[in-house]
Amino acid sequence: MSRFQVQGWCPGALRPMLSGDGLVVRIRPDLGRLTPAQALGIAKAARAFGNGQIDLSARGNVQLRGVSDATHPALIDALAALGLIDADAEAEQRRNLLVTPFADAQTLALAAQVQGALAQMPALPGKFGFAVDTGPAPVLSGITADIRAERAADGQLILRCEGAPLGAPVTDLAAGAVALAQWFVAAGGVSDGRGRMAALIARGAVPSGALAGRLAPAPAAAPPGPGLRAEGALLGFAFGRMQAETLATLATLGPLRVTPWRMLLVQGLRQLPDLPDVIRAPDDPIRRVEACSGAPACLQGLAPVRDLARRLAPQVPPGKRLHVSGCAKGCAHPGRAAITLVATDAGFDLIRDGTAAATQPELRGLSAAAIDLKGLF
Repeated sequence: MSRFQVQGWCPGALRPMLSGDGLVVRIRPDLGRLTPAQALGIAKAARAFGNGQIDLSARGNVQLRGVSDATHPALIDALAALGLIDADAEAEQRRNLLVTPFADAQTLALAAQVQGALAQMPALPGKFGFAVDTGPAPVLSGITADIRAERAADGQLILRCEGAPLGAPVTDLAAGAVALAQWFVAAGGVSDGRGRMAALIARGAVPSGALAGRLAPAPAAAPPGPGLRAEGALLGFAFGRMQAETLATLATLGPLRVTPWRMLLVQGLRQLPDLPDVIRAPDDPIRRVEACSGAPACLQGLAPVRDLARRLAPQVPPGKRLHVSGCAKGCAHPGRAAITLVATDAGFDLIRDGTAAATQPELRGLSAAAIDLKGLF
């Protein structure tokens, strides 16, 4: 049986989360951007106060691992000097704002308006988040967010509830986002301090009046892969993990934009760097696999998973996805995958076209050494 505990909140810098390799300290870059000085400072801090391992989260954040209770205060001081620390843990939690990495000046201005309005929001669940995705075509559609700012096909700015097909046209994005968050609370979206917009919409709740959805967002763009773009060089990392030295080198190449696809965009860079940790090819098989930290780095992980995921990656055909999870919580990939392997007390369970939480696996108790996926996709 695979057991796990749902925390109901995400780590921050001021409120880190204990894991198997120490404290996980999550940095939320302002509007998803890091200056070269900030990136270099993070790299130095990761080595000085943690174990030198840096993760990119699926929320567009940067996580330092291996921090201890003893080193945490000095780490906060170092990050504060870089302008990366909020006034307090409550303000940090509220700043759950995801901005498209391909934002132009207009989108950045809209995102700044929403960020400025976060202090006016009602008390919201710890994982409740906003996405500003107001380019010509949404690129964050595959990333969970509770309230989305997008554009309709005709360019109108809309606010859309996660789980609803249509959004409400708005002229004041910040005021509209506050009003929609207030509706979420008034409609019963919060329960025991938790709750998500998609679940509320699924129960049949519908905003009315000026908040009523009337316009569909423009057709979504496909998730990008590593390569050169107009904005710069988009670089991938296996499971979103890099070493501090890699980030320090990237900091010398230009400003960085942190993406929710566990990639970094080096702004203005016109050549893909050949560096350790960096994935440069969009068809690299490792990009078809999702894997959490697993044991022993995660306290809830029941087995190591990343070595297994690396070994199996070449067996995953293009267009398919493999998820290897240390427990049934499925943090690395909450959605469905063609094949999901879940660690349990008795070995790995294999699930087809499902999630890590599935209760009826096709196979149970597989040993990591014996797992072979050839012919199963």
